[in-house]
Amino acid sequence: MTQRPRVAVIDDWQNIARRSADWSPLAERADVHFAHEPFASEDDAARRLADFDIVLAVRERTPFPASLVRRLPKLQMFGMTGARAALIDIAAMIDRGVTVCHTGGGPSGASTAELALGLMLAAARRIPAGDAAVRGGRFQHGVPAGFVLSGKTIGLIGLGRIGSLVARYCRALDMRVLAWSAHLTDDKAREAGATRVPKHELVAASDVVSVHLVLSDRTRGIVGAADIARMKRGAILVNTARAGLIDEAALVDAVLAGRVIAALDVFSIEPLPPAHPLVHAANAVLTPHLGYSVIEVYEEYFRHGVENVLAFLDGNPIRVLERPAA
Repeated sequence: MTQRPRVAVIDDWQNIARRSADWSPLAERADVHFAHEPFASEDDAARRLADFDIVLAVRERTPFPASLVRRLPKLQMFGMTGARAALIDIAAMIDRGVTVCHTGGGPSGASTAELALGLMLAAARRIPAGDAAVRGGRFQHGVPAGFVLSGKTIGLIGLGRIGSLVARYCRALDMRVLAWSAHLTDDKAREAGATRVPKHELVAASDVVSVHLVLSDRTRGIVGAADIARMKRGAILVNTARAGLIDEAALVDAVLAGRVIAALDVFSIEPLPPAHPLVHAANAVLTPHLGYSVIEVYEEYFRHGVENVLAFLDGNPIRVLERPAA
């Protein structure tokens, strides 16, 4: 680069990036700009990022399809948090000669599992409704009675790193733990303190269903309309993974009909539009994709991001992603 490089740190919706890392070594060598608001559209992103050489993005916030990549002529390096992001066309970037770097994930498994537990408790004990009632001067008036989780059944769809943590937390609450995934074995389930059952049996028997799978072509819509219809009336459906794992239309119908309580951290469109039917649904507890959004994770994200840019400027890039297989 013959001129001082320009670095865009985008998707900083919680305004946490500056205090999560020491940016001074990078600021000595580049012009660093922080963006705290979502882009209005792909056209807006293309216009605002067109003059940047380097973009540091936070995973699962701004989509970077090939159509946007083609409109960023100066882009030489792209940094993403974590090592996997469904909204970013990594192959398109690499094919254009862009160096794509990743970061570690910090304790994002624990933070996401803890949030799943928090959503479960909030939904079961009607905590958001209770908070609103106290602040509104109504105290208990209008707050539905909740139910205890002790002795109830949780069904985990996915029993990997995060699902296994949730299983442990739920056992501490004296819950019965069922689990299912396409390749789950009885031995793996027992190791996590769960019982493997077919998916249709899991959704029918569980008081809480929590989803913990990676989104892929194989898992998209894995919790379909038939699964939601089999759930107990008043059961809780927790999703801290990816919105595409669940048939959103079927879930919305069940929530609005009062059959299911949704406890969601992820949505098909983020930020969630104010007019979305879930926003005003009484049977829903909603958080704004906070699964990985904790101080400890951000510190690793942005520390590695700074290191990655400095190494790239030195001509020795680190944490470089290879082109995904077609």
